[in-house]
Amino acid sequence: MTNKQKMSGADIFFECLRLEKVEYIFGYPGGATLKIYEKLYDIDFLTHILSRHEQGATHMAEGYAKATGKVGVVLATSGPGATNTVTGIANAYMDSSPLVVFTGQVPTHLIGNDAFQEADIMGITRPITKHNFIVRDVKELAPIIRKAFHLASTGRPGPVLVDLPKDVINSECEFNYPENVNIRGYKPTLSGHVNQIKKAAQVISKAKRPLLYVGGGVIMANASQELRSFAIDYGIPVTMTLQGLGAFPGTSEQSLGMLGMHGTYWANQAVNNCDCLVALGARFDDRVTGKTDTFAMNAYKIHVDIDPTAIDKNVSVDLPIVGDVKRIIAELRQAMPGKPDVAHWMKQINAWREDCPLHYEKEDGKLRTEYVLEKLSEKTQGEAIVVTDVGQHQMWTAQYYKFNHPRSHLTSGGLGTMGFSVPASIGAALAVPERPIISISGDGGFQMNIQELITAAYLKLPINFIILNNSFLGMVRQWQELFHAEKYSFTDLGASNPDFVKVGEAFGIPSVSTDKIDEVDGIIDQLLAKTDGPMLAEFKVVKEDMVFPMVPSGGSISDMIVKRLNPQRMI
Repeated sequence: MTNKQKMSGADIFFECLRLEKVEYIFGYPGGATLKIYEKLYDIDFLTHILSRHEQGATHMAEGYAKATGKVGVVLATSGPGATNTVTGIANAYMDSSPLVVFTGQVPTHLIGNDAFQEADIMGITRPITKHNFIVRDVKELAPIIRKAFHLASTGRPGPVLVDLPKDVINSECEFNYPENVNIRGYKPTLSGHVNQIKKAAQVISKAKRPLLYVGGGVIMANASQELRSFAIDYGIPVTMTLQGLGAFPGTSEQSLGMLGMHGTYWANQAVNNCDCLVALGARFDDRVTGKTDTFAMNAYKIHVDIDPTAIDKNVSVDLPIVGDVKRIIAELRQAMPGKPDVAHWMKQINAWREDCPLHYEKEDGKLRTEYVLEKLSEKTQGEAIVVTDVGQHQMWTAQYYKFNHPRSHLTSGGLGTMGFSVPASIGAALAVPERPIISISGDGGFQMNIQELITAAYLKLPINFIILNNSFLGMVRQWQELFHAEKYSFTDLGASNPDFVKVGEAFGIPSVSTDKIDEVDGIIDQLLAKTDGPMLAEFKVVKEDMVFPMVPSGGSISDMIVKRLNPQRMI
């Protein structure tokens, strides 16, 4: 697409975003981006969301991307504005979320001179982006933006950074937006190799104890329907990673829940005892495998992934299939010569489920996180979008909330970024306004991007902000008790936490707090009924509770700890 009339770099920037059908930009203005913000004043085809910190903007963009599958867009100024995006970019990189992050930069003739608010953001972010660009000539601006969106959204998705020097934005040229993108060396494989598909289908159909190990790649590829049909028609049990939750209905008898470090006992037993493990859009990360040389030792391993570098990276597999998981599941289905006999296998799995169910103390009258999450799951029937932070509550949510739909569980997985939930829930609320949005945080993580409460309040977004307050950095405390001689070094927040109700009210958000079990139902009903803006609820839960099952770091998933070793430690 060509426009013979000369346009400024700032005008070209917005014309590119219009052609890419961008709905929202999450950003914060500054000196290097003033020309862009001048033009933005008159733009009506997209909405700019003013974060209160650039890290918040990147998490908002990722929440939007995770909830929709579309590319999230960030705009930050140079120097500290750019460096403030780094944690959010790293988070998106680890979780394969499609972002395009635009950063302002000092004029090209000042680059490398330690100019005011200069930072080598390309050098800083090179290890944590799928690719990054600096635009040195305004004629390169449109082609680079086109490439950035293509790279972010195709193959294995990820963040792409585009650095915009101030003089480039002010310069002029004819507008030319490429219809096609041709990047040398970048040609993602979409269809699986025919012979590998046939072999995989034969192995699966003959297996006595098959297991589908499903990761976030299934959700990213919009392959959940194909997965459900395949699993249900062939009766194969499904276990999911943290990022894969919702790819298969959590209420199904075939769902084993999450596997790995805090996975269910029966899921991990199934991994240990399966004879055919089919990994779909998963990367065999350490929180799933534990000790890799004991992971699914007796299984024939099939690994389907669009990223060839993920194959054999952590665990050696018997049959790799590189390609788009949506296509490959459909191809596998067509190639299946028969249905595996799994009756005995499912009976064994259900026996493990009965032997060691998820359990928490219910008789002592104390309010526990698990109870709150069970009630949330019950009342929302899996229809909410749940955005968790990082820590114990994140693992309990994965265990106790039944996710029945893809893109319903948004969390920070690979990087484990505390402070993710509050801003990410804002992106999700903008993306999917018709569904309830529940932001769940611990008291520690909630304070890390607490400033974004004002963004939610100003926009009147109906987000249910839930704080599960145990007055500790709970997961760190758990490790300190189990593995660090019970030395609770700098994890007790009880004396320094603010009054969260007053904090919420200071931001203009109606807020409540309780430590009573019999008040939970009413508060959740109140949260879900409020649709004209955000509401905050603090649940003061037991301080010393721990998440079980648990696989010790570096241990085999056979070494699961399923209960507290010393119950007397409960206060």
